[in-house]
Amino acid sequence: MAQIPQKTTPSSLQGSMNTPLNPPTATTPSAQSLLNPAAAQALLSNPGAAAQALLNSAAGINQPLHSNPGANQPLHTNPGGVNQPLHSNPGVNQPLYSNPGANQPLHSTPGGVGQQLTTNPGAGQTLTHPHIMNNPVTNHQGFLNKPSNALALMKSPSASHALIRSDRGGMLSMSDDNVMLKQIMTTHAPDGREVDVRPLLYLVEDILNRATHHVDYLIKGNLAQAELEEKAHQANYIAMIEALTYTIDRIACELSYKALGGSDAHGTTTAIFNLLSSYAWDAKLVLALSAFALNYGEFWLLAQIYSTNQLAKSMAILKQLPSLLEHTAPLKPRFDALNNLIRTMMDVTRCVVEFKELPTMYITQDVPALQTAMTHIPTAVYWTIRSMVACATQITSLTSMGHEFGISTTESWELSTLAHKLKNIHEHLRQQLNLCYLYIDERKEIETYQLLLNLFDPNVMHIDNMKVLKALIYARDDKLPLIDGSTKRQVGLDVLRRKNVLLLISSLDFSADELSILEQIYNESRVHATRLESQYEVVWIPVVDRTVVPWNDETQTKFENLRSTMPWYSVSDFRIIEKPVIKFIKEIWHFRNKPILVVLDPQGKVVCPNAIHMMWIWGSNAFPFTSLREEALWREETWRLELLVDGIDPLILNWIKEGKYIFLFGGDDVEWVRKFATTARSVATAARVPLEMAYVGKSNKREQVRKVLATINVEKLSYAWQDMAMVWFFWTRLESMLFSKIQLGRADDHDPMMQQIKKLLSYDREGGWAVFSNGSNVVVNGHSSTVVPALGGYDEWKVNVAEKGFDMAFKEYHDKIHDVAHPCCRFEFPTTTRIPENMRCPECRRIMDKYTTFLCCHDDQGMPGSLF
Repeated sequence: MAQIPQKTTPSSLQGSMNTPLNPPTATTPSAQSLLNPAAAQALLSNPGAAAQALLNSAAGINQPLHSNPGANQPLHTNPGGVNQPLHSNPGVNQPLYSNPGANQPLHSTPGGVGQQLTTNPGAGQTLTHPHIMNNPVTNHQGFLNKPSNALALMKSPSASHALIRSDRGGMLSMSDDNVMLKQIMTTHAPDGREVDVRPLLYLVEDILNRATHHVDYLIKGNLAQAELEEKAHQANYIAMIEALTYTIDRIACELSYKALGGSDAHGTTTAIFNLLSSYAWDAKLVLALSAFALNYGEFWLLAQIYSTNQLAKSMAILKQLPSLLEHTAPLKPRFDALNNLIRTMMDVTRCVVEFKELPTMYITQDVPALQTAMTHIPTAVYWTIRSMVACATQITSLTSMGHEFGISTTESWELSTLAHKLKNIHEHLRQQLNLCYLYIDERKEIETYQLLLNLFDPNVMHIDNMKVLKALIYARDDKLPLIDGSTKRQVGLDVLRRKNVLLLISSLDFSADELSILEQIYNESRVHATRLESQYEVVWIPVVDRTVVPWNDETQTKFENLRSTMPWYSVSDFRIIEKPVIKFIKEIWHFRNKPILVVLDPQGKVVCPNAIHMMWIWGSNAFPFTSLREEALWREETWRLELLVDGIDPLILNWIKEGKYIFLFGGDDVEWVRKFATTARSVATAARVPLEMAYVGKSNKREQVRKVLATINVEKLSYAWQDMAMVWFFWTRLESMLFSKIQLGRADDHDPMMQQIKKLLSYDREGGWAVFSNGSNVVVNGHSSTVVPALGGYDEWKVNVAEKGFDMAFKEYHDKIHDVAHPCCRFEFPTTTRIPENMRCPECRRIMDKYTTFLCCHDDQGMPGSLF
């Protein structure tokens, strides 16, 4: 006799249901015994003992069919076996009433599927009548009138075991889904009614997940989401339940009674389809799943509360639940298989409902992915409902026949086979659904991008800036999309209504130097704004291309740390900036990697496509940062030394005020720097003029610049900027001058200031350089190859110093050398900014050749934000 496991609690049984599914076995002893002709003959001779033997075989006791495990006697020597009680089923404890020779059929397969299992060749009769087993509802009177072998088989686990197994042949024989599909399609006659099944599906998911103790489901918080949805659809629930309760109850009864009566699964499935003929495919599936959830939920509700509720305890005893829960270990494979199949049924159901909910304004039936899915949904619905029938049969059989029925792994194998088929169906549907979502996303992105183009059309007028800001930042009202930098609280977009808004757009690679200077300009500008009674706010919009930069904890931390340093408004989450917005920012506003500052007026109109250049050049004096203000500032500007160093070094500004001769120079060649500084100092001494020199580094190659600084400091060659932030800001301002002119369309070749800016930027790329000024007036802007020779020729031009002055004598001699040397000019515009269509060489005035250059200086510590 098999050892009975110790008594366990409902929670321990349900805990076992969540473990991985055991691999199904192909055959079992009980299955083999039922196919043995000798066993069939023995069953006719002594059904009581044979039933006992079959039960023991199903329980895993490997005893031969011809023996009696209890008395170890041959089956034919037990004459009292006919009237012996069925000891293996203590929950039923009914005797086996009749003799198999009473012209009753032993077994015929329901619905004609399969083959007759055993027969009596002598009598040519089988033990039960198929009409009684196939229709327990309509033939209940006949069922009660013949309580002999039919009732005994209903109460015998081995007999119903065979009935349920017999349908497996029907499932496998119907391998051609096309035949099944044609039959099911004849039942499909929707009448046009629309059922919002989503609230009902939330309710069903809640029942099934709680019934199976789906731990992952609880952890992920889906139940909380379902409860929110339930509240949102509370009115829908009431109306829906009133309309659908009758249909759900009928299906639930169909599942229970057909399972109890042993009907074939295909026949029961077809009957359910007939009940649901007027509904769409998604509604068929959800209604059928609702009916199954009623039965399954009731089963586990009793299992969960019967130990603490007397009413539940009494009901549980009638359903043999205490006996089931005492045999957790043998039943584990069965419930593993049930849980696995139920989860797959729910997956397919959700998938079918999602197809129904696809927005028709973005996707139509002629889209290939949706078209393919629609042809497979009827098959998916059929096999999902067919699986519900199989699950319902298992549960009904367990409660009506006891735990012995659940010990065989054959039924677990059948459930696993269905689960495998459904998983394949679900994977195919999910693949098509993902393709549909991609198609919808593309359509939405196109629509959003077009909306942005329309909103920012210069000819379109808006009442305020709300439409524009919502389209750029966040359109929905379900969250507060901004963080106030001063209070660190979340706020809505209304704080920006009818204000001048500066959109600071950048990647997450914002340098500390940039932030520091921007914050200084921001604070100074607010003073200007208050004085002019003008309201303006800065909003940081980080652009993170998630196809390149994956979202992870590191990215999130980097974003939060950067946001915490900003005194202005920032978006609360960089992921709320949608892909079409990023595309618009890149394509229309020409953002690449360097920060830009787009200025919107109170109506949301762009009044400057990028104010960052004028901020770097003129700081808060550029307020209110419009293109009109930028043009006005350039009209007032001249090529002077203050333009190059303003706001960077007060010492140089003092030299200018004192009227000294000044050399600004740069480069990364230590030998040239040493030679230039030594020669300039000796010439100034010989000419007896006050000369100051300042080394301002190079636009890139930070490490080489540090080496030059070290040499200058040790040899005391000249004054030099020790702070690399000063070096960075100098070159950033100079580059901003070029791009500000280009942005305004003022980069013409007749602008002398533009030519000097281009020369200096080009010289920086080609080696060393020096700018010589007399106070504020810039006299020479020279390349390393011309400046040192000009200084070295002092003996030749010193005769002109008395007449023309030191500065003009030096310029005249330098220009002669320059006219012969004509240093090469090179501009390498990276993809981080706008590139002009063409440029003239600032030296020879010819149109420069245009190349695409890939350049790497192998300097990881290059100047932050440097364009070159």
